[in-house]
Amino acid sequence: MERNTPFEEDVKTTIYVVEDDEWYREYLSYTLALDPSHTVKSFANGKSFMSHNGVQPDIITIDYGLPDTTGALLLQEIKKKYEHTEVIVISEQDKIDTALQLLKAGAYDYFVKSKDIRERLLNTVNHIKQGFRLKDRLVILEKEVGVKHDFRKNIIGNSTAMSGVYELIEKALGNNLSVTIYGETGTGKEEVAKAIHYNSIFKKGPFIAINMAAVPRELAESELFGHEKGAFTGAQAARVGKFEEANNGTIFLDEIGDMDLSLQVKLLRVLQEKTVTRVGGNQQLKVNNRVIVATHKNLKDEVEKGNFREDLYYRIFGLTINLPPLRNRGQDILLLAAHFITTFCKENNIPQKTLSEAAKQKLMSYPFPGNVRELKSLTELACVLSSGNEIQATDFHLHETSESMNFFNDTFTLDDYNRKIIMHYLEKNEENVTAVAQKLNIGKSTIYRMMKEWGEKQ
Repeated sequence: MERNTPFEEDVKTTIYVVEDDEWYREYLSYTLALDPSHTVKSFANGKSFMSHNGVQPDIITIDYGLPDTTGALLLQEIKKKYEHTEVIVISEQDKIDTALQLLKAGAYDYFVKSKDIRERLLNTVNHIKQGFRLKDRLVILEKEVGVKHDFRKNIIGNSTAMSGVYELIEKALGNNLSVTIYGETGTGKEEVAKAIHYNSIFKKGPFIAINMAAVPRELAESELFGHEKGAFTGAQAARVGKFEEANNGTIFLDEIGDMDLSLQVKLLRVLQEKTVTRVGGNQQLKVNNRVIVATHKNLKDEVEKGNFREDLYYRIFGLTINLPPLRNRGQDILLLAAHFITTFCKENNIPQKTLSEAAKQKLMSYPFPGNVRELKSLTELACVLSSGNEIQATDFHLHETSESMNFFNDTFTLDDYNRKIIMHYLEKNEENVTAVAQKLNIGKSTIYRMMKEWGEKQ
């Protein structure tokens, strides 16, 4: 049985006192009731306490020498009935072996009965309450993490391209299979890795990420596997590596395609033997990790080029998730933009902003070479630059060279190309429809009709 409510400051602490000595029972009850946050109830023997069917107590003090039972038996019964209740045993016996037996059996503390235990009793009760608060806070944090990494809510997108990603994430949750995530820079590879970790059987363990492209070659082995004191110049103390940090959790190796070949050999050994040896050390340390890797490179091509070991490739192959570039995700662009706008406005305590139709068209016509990461930066900047509650197309500062380089796309329809062309010239001519109509040799009404249709589809 668990406690009914989170243990906050304004929640009453229920304490039961089980004591056959009437005077001492009253003394303990009075002492505990001095704190207005305590609800205290007392019992004269073990039988009356065990037959009581009230709310689960948070704390119980029991007399070791009750007339109808022993403190050891009563403690055992309490732990069966109230798994999360803490028990303080108060006894006339000052025996170390008895105290140790009771503590091993689950008692929180053991007191020798006296008239001056008031301070110790209240201090112990406060320590128990602090422990409850920490436990409840951990429960709350676990729930918050679960909500935070509910990937169908936090990895935003309704496109067909993303539906396949969601299905593969689901398949990765109930097992310890290695996962390889492919995707261009900025597509959200680490977010997918976190979603897998925090919704999987490894979620109670740590999530440790390391970007192999950002670690100097000479430090990479130490970063991954740790080092002993004096292993190299500057190693003034022993250091735990990322694999040890991620023990019983997930290690995320981002941009694994940039890992040095000599380090790939050592990584393969760690993955096969599930042990690490720190730099400068001889001891093999057991590790248990879920391994998720990510890269923007085609690892099969890297194997053929001799840049990536074939045996390591097949060792980490596992489940493969390909993240689509943002330019192939259609209306997800606007869903993500709206999410980034709302989040930015809340975090900066500014009025909610929305996208104008022209701004939507401009975003939908842009190829986003930096993917979701670029969209987030551009959207936040547009929130700052916009003068009103509606973000205009001119508030988005896009990279023209990138747009021209990425004009052709296998997923675009003729309607997509029409939209790109018209929005390009509208921006160039400062939204002057007449000038654009003349440039493209089409009627103004055609442009207005197309823009209306595009707006209705969003």
